[in-house]
Amino acid sequence: MQHLAPQSAFAGVAARARVASTELALATRAAKDAALEAMAAALLADTSAILAANAADVETARSSGTPDHLIDRLRLDEARIAAMAQGLLDVVGLPDPVGEVLRGSTLANGLQLRQVRVPFGVVGIIYEARPNVTADASGICLKSGNAVLLRGSSSALRSNTAIVATLRRAAAESGLPEDAVQLVPGEGHESVKELMRARGLVDVLIPRGGAGLIASVVEESTVPVIETGVGNCHVYVDSAADLDMAERIVLNAKTHRTSVCNSAESLLVHQDVAAEFVPRVVRALQEAGVLVHGDQAFLREPGVVRATDEDWGTEYLALEISAAVVPSLDAAITHIREHSSSHSDAIVTDSQSHAQRFVAAVDSAAVLVNASTRFTDGGEFGFGAEIGISTQKLHARGPKGLPEMTSTKYVVTGAGHIR
Repeated sequence: MQHLAPQSAFAGVAARARVASTELALATRAAKDAALEAMAAALLADTSAILAANAADVETARSSGTPDHLIDRLRLDEARIAAMAQGLLDVVGLPDPVGEVLRGSTLANGLQLRQVRVPFGVVGIIYEARPNVTADASGICLKSGNAVLLRGSSSALRSNTAIVATLRRAAAESGLPEDAVQLVPGEGHESVKELMRARGLVDVLIPRGGAGLIASVVEESTVPVIETGVGNCHVYVDSAADLDMAERIVLNAKTHRTSVCNSAESLLVHQDVAAEFVPRVVRALQEAGVLVHGDQAFLREPGVVRATDEDWGTEYLALEISAAVVPSLDAAITHIREHSSSHSDAIVTDSQSHAQRFVAAVDSAAVLVNASTRFTDGGEFGFGAEIGISTQKLHARGPKGLPEMTSTKYVVTGAGHIR
């Protein structure tokens, strides 16, 4: 176990989280749900104060030249705060995973064996820009019985401070420990390092953000990490596609909200439908303000710029998309396996056999058939607010909801058994 210096502000926060996690592990579903309802109500009641704090963060970001897509992630409005509150209420309606029996049996010697879900304990979350993560993570950690240590980016410090103050007050007023939700103190990288190296104080660490942040946490952390992944998501328009459907899906996947990880960044079109579909989809994308980085087939269309090798792997998070024509379904699969970040990839097709081959061969956390990549989301999947979307293959993959925020223990019950 790694012990931090007694004078460390982080050590005090982590110690209080450990105490709170013990109380949460014993909390009933009714107590946790009551706290979540109180938190949701408090967010709505404190909307003005939260928006004032967020406005200050947005102004600072603008004055420092922050790109528009990052400001979109940072910005809150009444609708987004209402969505944060609703996310907490959605979690209230979900089953409590703690105590769920995954499997059980009576052994030949009469011992009763059960594998049950239990909380991790203390969960650390490092994330960028998006203050809605503060509420989402707090709610899903609380419902799954975990205390949470939140380390958002300095760009959202005022927003996160206001949101956490609201959530802590509501938790305490409902009878649960306010230290179930805490911000990691400090704005510099040193506080992040303390969180990453707090093995024995923090049980699990989850990074949410760009590729650089995730790689840094994975490489430097001594705390076990559950990765979330960047989203270089593809839409493949098959030779058997309904082209009206394909156009709707491509536009939605790219333009519905560009600054999120399930937004489409790459478009592949089968050569058999390219002559008809490429001109119409380019026109539709350009009318929506999208810059198309295309291969030679797409470059025949006005306004398309030449795609570089780097474009095929780029997560733009903006009104830009890479686009190519492929000679076959297998060529599309090969392209996706080479360039995808294994987040979400979609096929548009009326062929069941083509869909089945695509689903089997594309190795991503979510594979969609005749649906927009924007559906890869915990709320859309019915999980409630999510911690993030994992592209790794250990423990959890895809949107991480309540069950993914637990571990398990074996409970063995005997009647004086000895071995």
